[in-house]
Amino acid sequence: MIERRIYLIRGHKVMLDSDLAALYQVPTKSLNLAVRRNAQRFPEDFMFQLTGKESESLRFQFETSKTGRGGRRYLPHAFTEHGVAMLSSVLRSSQAIQMNILVIRAFVRLREIISTHKDLTRKMQDLERKQQTQGAQIAAIYGIVKKLMAPPKSRRRPIGFVAPAEESKT
Repeated sequence: MIERRIYLIRGHKVMLDSDLAALYQVPTKSLNLAVRRNAQRFPEDFMFQLTGKESESLRFQFETSKTGRGGRRYLPHAFTEHGVAMLSSVLRSSQAIQMNILVIRAFVRLREIISTHKDLTRKMQDLERKQQTQGAQIAAIYGIVKKLMAPPKSRRRPIGFVAPAEESKT
C-alpha cells in the first residue's frame, strides 16, 4: 500500500503530503502547517513543492477533483525519504511514529530492489560482452576447421602428354 504511494519526481523517490497525511491520520492542512512551522528542518533535498505542470501530470495518475470543486487550492509538497524521516520529529502522535517506521521500511525496500536491478543489468552486460568475444573465437575456429576439412588442392601435373595446339596455316 505504501510502495504504491511513492512516486519518482525530479529524479527523487517521494511521497506527497496528502498521502502522508492520510497515513498519519491527520488533515493535509495540519501536516503542512506543522512543516511550515518547522521550515528549517526541511531543506530542498528533504521536501519541495511541485510545479503546476508536475501536479497536473500526477492528477492523471490518481483521482483528484478540479480546483473550485473541493480540490486542492495549493500545489502539493513532495517529501523525500529524509523528509519523511524528519516528519517524525514534527508529528509526535503514536500513529505518526508507527506509520513513519513503515514508510521508511518501504523506501529501504525500494532502494534494495533498485540496487539488485542495477547488479543484474551489469551482470547481463558482462555476459553479453563475453558471449560476443567467444562468438568471434568460435567463428575463427570454425573457419580453420572448414579449411582443414576441404580436400587439398592437387599440385601435381596431370599424367600424360598434352599436344601443342596446331598453328593455323595461311
